[in-house]
Amino acid sequence: MGRPRTFDSRQALTAAMNVFWAKGYDGASLKDLTGAMGISGPSMYAAFGDKRELFLKTIDLYGDVDGCAPVVLFESEPDIRLAVRGFLEEVIIYATTHESGAKGCFLASSVSASIGEVEGVKERVEKAIEDTDRRLASRFEREKEKKLLPEDFPSLERARLLYDIRQGYMFRGRAGWTAEAMRRDLDHRVSMILA
Repeated sequence: MGRPRTFDSRQALTAAMNVFWAKGYDGASLKDLTGAMGISGPSMYAAFGDKRELFLKTIDLYGDVDGCAPVVLFESEPDIRLAVRGFLEEVIIYATTHESGAKGCFLASSVSASIGEVEGVKERVEKAIEDTDRRLASRFEREKEKKLLPEDFPSLERARLLYDIRQGYMFRGRAGWTAEAMRRDLDHRVSMILA
């Protein structure tokens, strides 16, 4: 009978994600990963599979937890203007002050570089983008049903634009822009999304 696990799987995955985020897939050694996760190589393989499987699991974790905070705020704020602004504010905070010290978006900063190199990554990134587009567009559609947005409001197109602005903020955060600098044109961007 095997020994029971003595580590928190979610914490270990988060630690692995932070290594991949900082070093990329190729740059993250097994020693880096197991050291950050606080487990042995055999424990890592038993719990998460090989390096590729571990990487895919960190992508799933990011999509389920970290990547959704702005979307959850967008879906839950009753006022659509405040929802758009809150979404962008949350993105700016996330892009400049992530608790791990990493800046930008894990998918855009690290994961996308491995598309075509690591099997399974392309499909996960596509799904993450499509899921976000769908959730954002659905919120705009609800506003149209309540007659708070015009009937011809292009929900999916504006959802994609909002997501693309998010990615731009993430890139600026990775490049060292401050939250204050990114907030300077926030009102304009909110108006552009809702115009």
